[in-house]
Amino acid sequence: MDLRPIWRGQLRLALVSCPIAFYSARQDGGSVHFHLINPETGNRVRMVTRDAETDREVSRGDLVKGYEFKKDHYLLLDDEDFEAAKVESSAVLAVEKFVDAGSIEPIYFDSSYFVAPDGNAGLDVYLVLHEAISRARKMALSRVVIAQRERAVALEVLGRGLVAHTLHEVRDLRNPDEIFKDVPTTKADPAMVKLAMQLIDRQSGRYDPADIDDRYEARLRAVIDAKLKGEGVEPEVDEPDTGNVIDLMSALKKSLGDGGKAAQPVTKAPKRGGRKH
Repeated sequence: MDLRPIWRGQLRLALVSCPIAFYSARQDGGSVHFHLINPETGNRVRMVTRDAETDREVSRGDLVKGYEFKKDHYLLLDDEDFEAAKVESSAVLAVEKFVDAGSIEPIYFDSSYFVAPDGNAGLDVYLVLHEAISRARKMALSRVVIAQRERAVALEVLGRGLVAHTLHEVRDLRNPDEIFKDVPTTKADPAMVKLAMQLIDRQSGRYDPADIDDRYEARLRAVIDAKLKGEGVEPEVDEPDTGNVIDLMSALKKSLGDGGKAAQPVTKAPKRGGRKH
């Protein structure tokens, strides 16, 4: 297991600080990986880099980065240019402000890192900050330089430790108003909302990590294992019936009557003259 930190420094709140280390929260859980193979020879395919105009093969090591400032015109940048753009790599994760826990929409979260004490020095400070942030139910906002890029981070309590989430900028995300502009602004039927909430209550439970297991990955492994043994695996297809038009109120009532399991999907009848799929 790779336990090397990707960043080391000091977590600072006002005049109080302690040494910390960032560890990537994500690991490769043994996902299935594939190579591109030529089926005629059974050999792997080698990707070749070619000049788009001359079609001559070029070495990746000789390539440089270019910024397209107008169509088919590029400004070439070298290592010195990127060095000039670097933000000063501070070894201090200074807390800039605190916000209510849960006030940052999950869509802004990017990568997550475990923030652990770096040695025994300042361990008491780490414990105090952990307990204080937990009791206040806050998230701490700060900035850190990872891989030569400065990222805003949100720091929160996770179990006995802390976790930092790098945050997307607003400009990195699409405007949701453009996506949801056609959603009606009318209020839903209170009686049907009440039934839907009863259905939610009936199917509510405690979160279990097994709830989000990758079933496709497990199925794919079964297919691979069976094929290695010369066997076959029948596909498990459970397509919903999207063509059955039923009454929403009846569907909700029936769902509650069947132990909270929706028997059939709910669809609306298409408008006259609308497109058929």
